[in-house]
Amino acid sequence: MLKTFELYLIILFLKKILNIFLIFFTLIFILNLFEEINFFKDLEVNIFLPLILSSLNAPATIFEIFPFIFLIGTQFFFLDIIDKNELEILKINGLNNLKILRTLFLTSLIFGFILTIVFHSLSSKLKFVYLETKNSYSKDDKYLAVIKESGLWIKDEINNKILIINADKISKNLLVNVSIHEFDDNFKLINLIQSKEIDISKYEWIVLKPLVFNNNKTIQVEEEYLIETHFDIEKINSLFSNLSSLNLSQLLKLKNDYSSLGNSTREVDIHLHKLYSVPLFLSIMTVFASIIMFNNKRNTSVVFHLILGILSSVIIYYLSYLFSLMGENGKIPIILSIYLPFMVLILIISIGMIKLNEK
Repeated sequence: MLKTFELYLIILFLKKILNIFLIFFTLIFILNLFEEINFFKDLEVNIFLPLILSSLNAPATIFEIFPFIFLIGTQFFFLDIIDKNELEILKINGLNNLKILRTLFLTSLIFGFILTIVFHSLSSKLKFVYLETKNSYSKDDKYLAVIKESGLWIKDEINNKILIINADKISKNLLVNVSIHEFDDNFKLINLIQSKEIDISKYEWIVLKPLVFNNNKTIQVEEEYLIETHFDIEKINSLFSNLSSLNLSQLLKLKNDYSSLGNSTREVDIHLHKLYSVPLFLSIMTVFASIIMFNNKRNTSVVFHLILGILSSVIIYYLSYLFSLMGENGKIPIILSIYLPFMVLILIISIGMIKLNEK
């Protein structure tokens, strides 16, 4: 059962985290707003639409930087209680450095689970609505690619033709077991093309030994058959890369769909492990920031702590990004790409704990 002073510590800590959260949310909202205003500058839309879209997009962005909100929030929390001599009061009442660290660690861990389950589900839903709304104003709204149980489906409109394409799976730069329905502007069927393999490495697809059904006739084309599209392998893969609009269950389903198509699941796996690691990441960042504060002199300026927190955040961010990129490219195992930065942080924390115990 929590003691009164432990509860008081948790309340003060969460209030400071909330304050930092609101500051970052406001900054992200304003930056998004400028971006949306620029996007819609040539379109006649409701004046409130950029405001609504910024509100929808901000939660997904803020979720990505929660570890750094906790790091900076923890530093300002300690600055506050040190300035008011509350840290000494807490210690007098039985909360030594290790108990304070344990309380903050467990609080961050619990809220990490809540944020992963509740906040991420909400932010991913809002991100999906944001993308759906914004795409309706995009020039690319005539082009669509989705993965279903029946395989990969692509809709494309080019050269006064409508293409409906279905493939069993993707294998490197090839679509496998493909059917292509070509329609005219009035949605009248022109051709039905079937092929075991289509090279989609470029926007002009190379259909290998296709069967072409036209006017009740079947034609076996021995040479290559070319089809111009708005898609190549990179664009098709990029259409499924906005994983922040999917909740946990949708990500797991997408992983299964990717596997059934023979497509790489590395990007989805990395995103899933990032989600799984959020509670641990928040708690480690909290302890890391606490160690910094405990091991610094009381008379150190606020500016120094702010710069130290921002600098630490930037270094950790780019370290995580670098290892994540290496994981996506297959340079290192996925598990290592996510958790190696944590190991570095834990090593630093361990050194800090030794120094803390010496005091």
